[in-house]
Amino acid sequence: MRKVVVEAYSADWKVRFEEEALLLQTILGTEIQRIHHIGSTSVDGLSAKPIIDMMPVVRDISKIDHFNKAMIANGYEPKGENDLPGRRYFQKGGNDRTHHVHMYEVGNPGIERHLAFRDYLNTHPNVKKKYGDLKEALARQFPYDIESYINGKEQLASEIERDALRWYKSADKSERTQ
Repeated sequence: MRKVVVEAYSADWKVRFEEEALLLQTILGTEIQRIHHIGSTSVDGLSAKPIIDMMPVVRDISKIDHFNKAMIANGYEPKGENDLPGRRYFQKGGNDRTHHVHMYEVGNPGIERHLAFRDYLNTHPNVKKKYGDLKEALARQFPYDIESYINGKEQLASEIERDALRWYKSADKSERTQ
């Protein structure tokens, strides 16, 4: 049984992302256009489950399944689309997950959704605090119930995503974080 653990922000998360990004670049080579650090561990100061979410943007998503053996050899479990058409999803670390990889093809709207969420939280400290406080409270309330943890933050996460996409589409590029 996995325990829901939400930790205070750690600068080490960026280092872990950069190390794993190099590994993914080695595995996928020229298929990768760019690799983004996404999710809560990519937001400075935000409490999070210490699992690094990564988003490689690839040239052709249909070619990614050919890399499954190499991903498995490097500790990843392929999950296919995992309920999101056009995505390839991988988990690393089994029940003690360390990384989630969400791959999208260039132009997929999922890319903008993830970047908008990250950048919005990085530039809206009150929203970031509200989201972090909720995640910490839910982890205390549901330490061994990941479904209740996820369901408990779903409404706020959806509101943030909606506001983030509106902001992202209208914001001057200089206002966004990289």
